[in-house]
Amino acid sequence: MTPELLFSLLNLSVMPAWALLIFAPKWRVTENLVHSMLYPVGLGLFYAACMGVAMIGGVTGNVAFEGEVSFTTLEGVRNIFGNDMGVLVGWSHYLVFDLFVGAWEARDARRRGFNHFILIPCLLLTYMLGPVGLLVYLALRFVMKKSGSGLTE
Repeated sequence: MTPELLFSLLNLSVMPAWALLIFAPKWRVTENLVHSMLYPVGLGLFYAACMGVAMIGGVTGNVAFEGEVSFTTLEGVRNIFGNDMGVLVGWSHYLVFDLFVGAWEARDARRRGFNHFILIPCLLLTYMLGPVGLLVYLALRFVMKKSGSGLTE
């Protein structure tokens, strides 16, 4: 399986979860699939497998990382992402945490009685821009708490 195919499958794997969060937030399948640990564990296993492959030589048997590999220097991080397996590791990292945050936003919004339609832009932003979506959600949460607005269900 090529890194390109793995990348495509990885991207496709999270789309059902995001669709469920947006279009079927109260459905039992959403609860059992997205709000359980199934997605984080599955993506975490993919992450660990890619990291292992990258560390032992990549899919071609070549040295996966060239130069210093480090999280403490810009060059070290650039070297991690300088090959396909490194990019897969990083991308799966983003996807698992963005989905985890999106699922938390949905649960938190439900607990607070927010109307789901005001949550949807936050979820879309979290899916596309991670931290920006979280910041928008947290700002919305703050504004709704302060204003006592009628944007609840």
